[in-house]
Amino acid sequence: MGILTVRLTEEEERLLSKRSRGAGMKKATYVRQLIRDEPFVTAEDVLADATQRMGDTRLRISRK
Repeated sequence: MGILTVRLTEEEERLLSKRSRGAGMKKATYVRQLIRDEPFVTAEDVLADATQRMGDTRLRISRK
């Protein structure tokens, strides 16, 4: 198995920690899941993903 090394800023490290905790997994597992996810093909795919991550703006609450 290969090893991937990525340099992150403190802010990026904090965001990764926050998102992995929200997903209920370790950071390395979360990164592996992101790598395996299907790539975006159209702008509609990007918008659908952003909607899932940002929550329902009509309610002004974020999804956890």
